[in-house]
Amino acid sequence: MEQIVSRREASDAVQDHGWRYLLGALHTSVPVGTLAQAITVAADAVTVCGDDADRHLRVDVRPDRAVFTLQSSSDAAVTSRDIGLARQISAAVERAGLVPEPVFGARAPRSVQVVEIAIDALNIAAIRPFWKAVLGYADEAGAAGPEDPLVDPLWQGPALWFQQMDRARPQRNRIHLDISVPHDEASRRIEAALAAQGRLVSASRAPAFWVLADAEGNEACVTTWQGRDS
Repeated sequence: MEQIVSRREASDAVQDHGWRYLLGALHTSVPVGTLAQAITVAADAVTVCGDDADRHLRVDVRPDRAVFTLQSSSDAAVTSRDIGLARQISAAVERAGLVPEPVFGARAPRSVQVVEIAIDALNIAAIRPFWKAVLGYADEAGAAGPEDPLVDPLWQGPALWFQQMDRARPQRNRIHLDISVPHDEASRRIEAALAAQGRLVSASRAPAFWVLADAEGNEACVTTWQGRDS
């Protein structure tokens, strides 16, 4: 029976198979030599997923890689079925002589990641409809409330979420980026940001997230799944 799993369960179940858990989904990247090879790898993944492909699998195909995402579209969460599909896809990739690589290292510019845009607001319900309309975004599955996040229905743009403010803060930037990275990539990303004249604003909620800022005080958060399960 298909069941939603916890963040830790999802991460532990797929980590040794070349996948990472990020923001309610499983992600991996397969380096390839040509676009044709990427399409072949993607087709192999669809084949092993069978009838579950349309409901669970998304693929971004490029000349240098195929990027896979697994998530139950009806639950907007990782389920036990996604874990099984991740393992099957990894086995198919390895049979083709390729390697699923969530953390790219020297072979590519960065790890798999998910970027979200966060907007600080005093009245989330008042501004959410504007952003939904102007971006052409939609409600996430099972999350259509007046303060819930918004997602790109075509999965081309970053998700948008709203952070409740308790008071007006006109001297503080009101929009910031959240960069969700594999838990074993976070320290390297933070070190790179600090070396690039950034500063650490807060680590009080680490390892769930670290707040960083550029030289002019514009903020960004590096986030992981860790530290979020009760």
